[in-house]
Amino acid sequence: MKLLLAFLFFASFSVFSQNSYQLAVLKYSGGGDYYANPTALPNLIEFCNTNLHTTIKKDVPYVEVGSSDLSLYPFIHMTGHGNVVFSSDEAENLRNYLLGGGFLHIDDNYGMDQFIRVELKKVFPNNDLVELPFDHPIFHQKYDFNGLPKIHEHDGKRPQAFAIIIDGRIVCLYTYETDLSDGWENSEVHNDPTHKRDEALKMGANILMYAFMQ
Repeated sequence: MKLLLAFLFFASFSVFSQNSYQLAVLKYSGGGDYYANPTALPNLIEFCNTNLHTTIKKDVPYVEVGSSDLSLYPFIHMTGHGNVVFSSDEAENLRNYLLGGGFLHIDDNYGMDQFIRVELKKVFPNNDLVELPFDHPIFHQKYDFNGLPKIHEHDGKRPQAFAIIIDGRIVCLYTYETDLSDGWENSEVHNDPTHKRDEALKMGANILMYAFMQ
């Protein structure tokens, strides 16, 4: 059984690492800075291409919540510090994208939490965010973590990973009180210690691995 599981893991990893994908950043309304951390995703892609031998395209477009172009990207990243508003049509479009196999990673850049929770209820009114335990596979892909690393301190709260799970599949991962994407940014932006940036990039790599292989 262990040999079979190992075979399936490496077969899935091979598909993940050998195919070429493009990731995107979600552009939303409401006044929040969806464009925050512009170097974050490109740096994470470079890290994954180097350390996981992926072939993810380096170009990172911004795609609007209501656009049919969502379907072009298997992984969408979302961040910001403030207000988020989804119209009913946008919420429906995002729901269809996620139910169709897409993956949304939301990283609260401090200040988004009170808004994004309301908007996610528009997308999935009958599904709550649930906290992922430390033994969840997302924390134990190529790199081992006991939960999310804490990259920046704000209110003394512990970092938490929440998810919306549909039919056993995580369609939306929400990382809170961690500032992961700050840790992906160019080193001079936040002057984070090297080990903190390393933790952030490794956890980001785990998220991408899990998203593509679950």
